[in-house]
Amino acid sequence: MPGTIVDMHLHTVKGGSDSSLSPRQLMKEAKRIGLGGVNISEHDRLWDAHELETFRSESHLFVSGGMEVSTDLGHIIVIGLDQYLPGIRRAAELRRVASKAGGFMFVAHPFRHFFDPFHFRRDGSEPPSLSPEEAARLPVFKLVDELEVANGGCTRRENYFALLVARILGKQGIGGSDAHSTHGLGCFTTVFQRPLADERDLIAELKAGRYYPAEGLPTGSITPFGEGNVSSDALFTQSG
Repeated sequence: MPGTIVDMHLHTVKGGSDSSLSPRQLMKEAKRIGLGGVNISEHDRLWDAHELETFRSESHLFVSGGMEVSTDLGHIIVIGLDQYLPGIRRAAELRRVASKAGGFMFVAHPFRHFFDPFHFRRDGSEPPSLSPEEAARLPVFKLVDELEVANGGCTRRENYFALLVARILGKQGIGGSDAHSTHGLGCFTTVFQRPLADERDLIAELKAGRYYPAEGLPTGSITPFGEGNVSSDALFTQSG
């Protein structure tokens, strides 16, 4: 029996106009599907500390106050900071700050649009052509602690590619819905082996590697994401 099932990536109305998910809706839907906790990860901002504590006590969920930072190397979710700091849009500076705070960083949806040539050609560039082994050498992976390998806004192929890269790097991978409404909340989660009391527990368990990415919670059949042998061949047989 898992200790705590956490959706490690989601956005609420407190983080910007692109989300319609209210804290009240989040509480209700999390309880309905059996979600044990959430890592709130608004774009480039943190919840007010008092509001976060109130939400914790009212929701009876495990609640972590993370932040999805827009950096020069892509979107990176950081846990362990208590404020947005100047300069952290540079991933190297974010790494320095997070390490000083004893925090944890994982790159969000690292290969979103990776297999969509139109996405790149709109900007006049050619789509990348990298093997998982080549992708594992990208600079961002030298700075982060983990990769999000199961993201609700990515295609199956993009997520599988991220999972292969994580395996090459010797990492378990993180699961998160990236939900901006009740739709899809908890579709991907991270299962922790032990109960989590506070954010310090979360960071300690992440650093200890006692977790795995999972899928299927809303349908009542939660399983490890990519269970079994996910090979490079799967990247070319998954269209969605």
